[in-house]
Amino acid sequence: MTTPVRTSVSTAAKPAAYQPYPPYASNPPYASYPPYASFTSYVRARGPVLLRTARSLTANPCDAEDLLQTALAKTYVAWDRIEDHRAVDGYVRRALVNTRTSLWRKRKVDEFSCEELPESTGLPEPDPAERQVLHDAMWRAVMRLPDRQRAMVVLRYYEDLSEAQTAEVLGVSVGTVKSAVSRALGKLREDPELLPVR
Repeated sequence: MTTPVRTSVSTAAKPAAYQPYPPYASNPPYASYPPYASFTSYVRARGPVLLRTARSLTANPCDAEDLLQTALAKTYVAWDRIEDHRAVDGYVRRALVNTRTSLWRKRKVDEFSCEELPESTGLPEPDPAERQVLHDAMWRAVMRLPDRQRAMVVLRYYEDLSEAQTAEVLGVSVGTVKSAVSRALGKLREDPELLPVR
């Protein structure tokens, strides 16, 4: 009769290299430093918030993760020199900004001289603020029109209805719409608030 022998696998705790809050790094450059349990807890607790800060500094999410990883590496190296751990967020944010600035300064910009100027890609997009100012001025001018003309202008140009559709909505003839809209546009062209736009 064979007696079954129970074997066991050693479960002794083995020191593991510090793994920061994923997905920041799988092989951190500071693995040779002693592990700090308080740093591990800090990154797990504050990692998502710090990642949002990093994403506000760069448009690419992957670059933001790399940026945060670098800032955390700098913080980890200096962890035992940081006296007040309640102020670590400020330290990491400063490291994020300094690292981002350093990377920006190191960008290589290649300039090439050429005999002919490149073709223009078109007119530049208008400034959103100026466009909003123009929109507001135009609307104020439309609101100063007589009720009937204002209704026709709004239906024709804001609601994008045809002359026939506008006439049907208002219960008038197409000719009435044409003449009223023509008079309204004439008033808008002479509106003092819109003169600088012309």
